[in-house]
Amino acid sequence: MQITFLGTGTSQGIPVIGSEHPVCLSTDLKDKRLRVSVLIEWEGSTILIDCGPDFRTQMLTNKVVKLDAILFTHEHNDHTAGLDDIRPFFFKQGDIPIFAHSRVLNNLHKRFEYILNENDKYPGAPSVQINEIENKVFYFKKLPIIPINAMHNRLQVFGYRLNDFAYLTDVKTIEPEEIEKLEGVKVLVINALRKEPHHSHFNLDEALAFIAEVNPEQAYLTHISHLFGFHEEIQATLPKNVFLAYDNLKITI
Repeated sequence: MQITFLGTGTSQGIPVIGSEHPVCLSTDLKDKRLRVSVLIEWEGSTILIDCGPDFRTQMLTNKVVKLDAILFTHEHNDHTAGLDDIRPFFFKQGDIPIFAHSRVLNNLHKRFEYILNENDKYPGAPSVQINEIENKVFYFKKLPIIPINAMHNRLQVFGYRLNDFAYLTDVKTIEPEEIEKLEGVKVLVINALRKEPHHSHFNLDEALAFIAEVNPEQAYLTHISHLFGFHEEIQATLPKNVFLAYDNLKITI
């Protein structure tokens, strides 16, 4: 299984438009972050988690030529706004399967009616295969996918475990029974917005405590704000098995 971090930034990305914050002015490519998303390649299948506003750029940068499925964590714009740009994949492959909570699907129906509505469909719009998921295991091409239920302040979000890999973003709280689903995971990706506390995201201390509880072989931090600091300076302070993810990083499990 190969994982590509397509984007590792917070909802505004880094640099933030118009910002003169030192991190936004950094020339280090690891300090330039698109909105969060990962691509998972497994036995010839290509699975995307979240499809944000930078989706087109991410696909072109990583020369992605096939997209087999999209898993959505929740409905916020930085995780869904790129849905229209699946058109090139649809034209080549046909309907693209999407998997999401019923609430997320309802939101997508409102925002992308011309895509999800099969009646009087707009010519040239992409089409999707809609799969409503609950908090229980489902399968994609024989790959078991385990939803991990968490809370983003008061909003429910899904993380996902795929074999020895788990991806959770926009998490603030998570119940013990959901953490149990992560037992034995080798690679954990978890959000860490900044050092200071935040009302709807793990900060660094919360993320590190969560990593210590799960105890993966490796952990990667994502959904990173410019307020966190410079990539290289942060990385130097982290435990030896914890890494600050960056855009276009690839890892193999």
